[in-house]
Amino acid sequence: MPKVFEIKDLYVQYSTDEAEVHALNGFSLDLDKRETLGLVGETGAGKTTMALSMLRLLPEGVGKITSGSIFYNEKDVLGMSKRQIRDIRGAEISMIFQDPMTSLNPVMPVGKQVRELLDLHYPDLSKSEKEQKVDEMLTLVGIQPERKGEFPHQFSGGMKQRIIIAMALISEPKLLIADEPTTALDVTIQAQILALMKDLKKQFDTAMIFITHDLGIVAEFCDNVAVVYAGEVIERGTIEQVFARDANHPYTKALFECMPDLSSTSTRLPSFEGAMIDPTNLPEGCKYAERCENRSDLCLLENPVLRALGDGHYVKCHLFPAKEG
Repeated sequence: MPKVFEIKDLYVQYSTDEAEVHALNGFSLDLDKRETLGLVGETGAGKTTMALSMLRLLPEGVGKITSGSIFYNEKDVLGMSKRQIRDIRGAEISMIFQDPMTSLNPVMPVGKQVRELLDLHYPDLSKSEKEQKVDEMLTLVGIQPERKGEFPHQFSGGMKQRIIIAMALISEPKLLIADEPTTALDVTIQAQILALMKDLKKQFDTAMIFITHDLGIVAEFCDNVAVVYAGEVIERGTIEQVFARDANHPYTKALFECMPDLSSTSTRLPSFEGAMIDPTNLPEGCKYAERCENRSDLCLLENPVLRALGDGHYVKCHLFPAKEG
């Protein structure tokens, strides 16, 4: 079955007057139709850069794809003209950004902002048809259509995020990229937004990439998970495989160990030592080696390949011998 999206060996760097930042370093990922994939990793791991690369939204003059390939429904994204990729953005691929406060135009009514996607991608629809679709979508996300003439400052943070979701889904995209969409919201509103997104995903039959720091959200919301470190996918598998913790990359294991334990009597939150490597000065070997308790001389000299552990579970680590499957 053809993949909805396929990224192969992608390298992306940001160039400034001071240095070159190597944001993605051989990043590979694919997504099946209807799949919900959780993308997990620390700040600076390259998750958002991956999403911006998929839509060719890297900042011009600063961000650059130096090698690799990106395919959407077997079409070469990097070979598309600006017009071709613009026709896909919003219509077939939508993105929900993490901060609803800065994602909305403060001087434009929210209904008009939701309708903009229809104006751009469906010009043949009549004004009344567009307004009807806007009303239906606002109702689906729990906002009264009568409020579409109001401005963003008249809505709470959770309501603004619902408007962003309405904007992302009004064209019924084939793929939705959600970049930490609940980060700025309190816990109860987070739960409401996640439940809403889960229902709408089923309703519109949409594949989704869910970018987050929260392993609990991944366990509840996603089918599969990919762990990202220093611009590479270092582990990939189903929720059951990765969360079983029978065989994990040392970094994934450390992430699990840092999750708060409600039964613990410790006065300090768990953590693991070290920080992510400097992306302007990458090592020759494994990028996690300096923080890894299990490192060997080989880890410092040679970057491991992604090894199959069987049944679609992959780990990028010298500790694991490759298996069939």
